[in-house]
Amino acid sequence: MSITNEVKTEQPSSVELKAKIEKVALADKNLLLDIKNLKVHFNIASKSAWPWSKPSKLKAVDGVNARLYEGETLGVVGESGCGKSTFARAIIGLVEATEGEVMWLGQDLTRMQAVQKREKRKEIQMIFQDPLASLNPRMTVGDIIAEPLVTFYPKLSKAEVKAKVKAMMDKVGLLPNVINRYPHEFSGGQCQRIGIARALILNPKMIICDEPVSALDVSIQAQVVNLLKELQRELGLSLVFIAHDLSVVKHISDRVLVMYLGNAVELGEADALFANPKHPYTKALMSAVPIPDPKKERAKVIQMLEGDLPSPINPPSGCVFRTRCPIATAQCAEQKPQIKGTDVHAVSCLLVD
Repeated sequence: MSITNEVKTEQPSSVELKAKIEKVALADKNLLLDIKNLKVHFNIASKSAWPWSKPSKLKAVDGVNARLYEGETLGVVGESGCGKSTFARAIIGLVEATEGEVMWLGQDLTRMQAVQKREKRKEIQMIFQDPLASLNPRMTVGDIIAEPLVTFYPKLSKAEVKAKVKAMMDKVGLLPNVINRYPHEFSGGQCQRIGIARALILNPKMIICDEPVSALDVSIQAQVVNLLKELQRELGLSLVFIAHDLSVVKHISDRVLVMYLGNAVELGEADALFANPKHPYTKALMSAVPIPDPKKERAKVIQMLEGDLPSPINPPSGCVFRTRCPIATAQCAEQKPQIKGTDVHAVSCLLVD
């Protein structure tokens, strides 16, 4: 009679299993954008009468790390003034990074010469918040969309440029017969479609969407978001999507970065972050999202934040959120938390595991 010793092995939990699956899935994707310790600081002139007074330093972005993989959407959320737009503009080079790296396909965009940066602009484009203000009122729709082609491919004939412009207009839902009209003749949603067409005309790999639906009606917002998702699937685009509306961010994003006063407070896979927000600031943002079910909407408890957003010129010591945090302790004023966790879910808080 033989006796076999059974070895008991612990089965991984569903959360651990999902983390492992997500890690394998990310390993199979190409890393397009790797942002390391990005900082954008501005010198603000002193109001003192003394000419030798030192300028104040405004920390718009203060050490943010994030990654974007091929075909993925990174949502960026936070209050007005938390540094979302500055973060986006620093990626593309519209504002100069004070410190850190913006690695695009293994090359640091912040250290490139002007000629190299110009060449990379074909691969990275941007859609702006105000659709009408971002378009030249003196140019026709056709000229606006064609401008990047004329700039980067001057050898193309006028017939080739016009054909490409009409094809792109059709792709974003604009009738080709409006090619000679001007921006003021279109609605906000149509102007945003023009901006999308202009951004796509060079076949970029990534588009930065800086609050592209905040100036639009709710019904038009849904149309534009669905258009972006459709174009992403068709063209294999990667998106950095900035918005205030968390329901929109949840709908379009694969991963979400939550910012507060220039800092990343939480980062992770969208489903994991929305299902189990860990940082007190993220929880407050989530509690303000309307729920379609009237009973659940009436029953939910909104976590109100006390006070206003502190000035980025004089941020609080330690954790920047401590002045409004309901669970802050004395330790939070002395030590600045570092973001910790995995690619699936990471949080920057001394009191959260």
